[in-house]
Amino acid sequence: MTRVLVVDDQFLIRAGLVGVLRAAPGVEVVGEAADGEEAVALAARTRPDVILMDIRMPGLNGIQATERILARSTTESGGPAPRILVLTTFDLDEYVYGALRAGASGFLLKDSGPERLLAAVAAVGGGDALFAPSVTRRLVEAFARQAGTGAGNGAKPPPGLAALTTREAQVLKLTARGLSNVEIADRLYISEATVKTHLNRTMTKLDLNSRAQAVVVAYETGLVTPGG
Repeated sequence: MTRVLVVDDQFLIRAGLVGVLRAAPGVEVVGEAADGEEAVALAARTRPDVILMDIRMPGLNGIQATERILARSTTESGGPAPRILVLTTFDLDEYVYGALRAGASGFLLKDSGPERLLAAVAAVGGGDALFAPSVTRRLVEAFARQAGTGAGNGAKPPPGLAALTTREAQVLKLTARGLSNVEIADRLYISEATVKTHLNRTMTKLDLNSRAQAVVVAYETGLVTPGG
């Protein structure tokens, strides 16, 4: 059973999401929040597996709420942090980039149909491949380029990057280019389970919360360059 918290300041959108989720087998809606502050409080109380997080909300926005929820789960719960799936009206949105940078696991367009919503919840809830990796790559590339990030612009990699093995760095690069675990396994002639192991070790070494956050780090440190 995947436990889901729904966060959106617009009642009709929130109600629609809740309705779709409650009708799906294997999904339990554990709460609804209308703003970031309420989301932080409910996440601590209900400990969901997945949070559908609106970004543009009055008061505490979705990026700030994501940061607080992930920081609190790391320091207080001791268990796995919730996977946060960002809700947005368009994909090339700097707010979404900020949320991925903060540790969100992926994003979903608000005009997506019920099947795509449930597939996204299942994907991030299972800790599987990032939902819509090629679109996420396009988003990260756009804002990494716009921000002038990368090794050629004086960006310094986090200390843990030097600790990556050659294979871990290869897996991270291919992940950042939008390949799925299956595609990476095929490219490197290793098993899908081994790909997941390398990526999990990389995230631990770099103190990252999500696959999307690893993609952001790969671009911002110059390990991968936009369009490369």
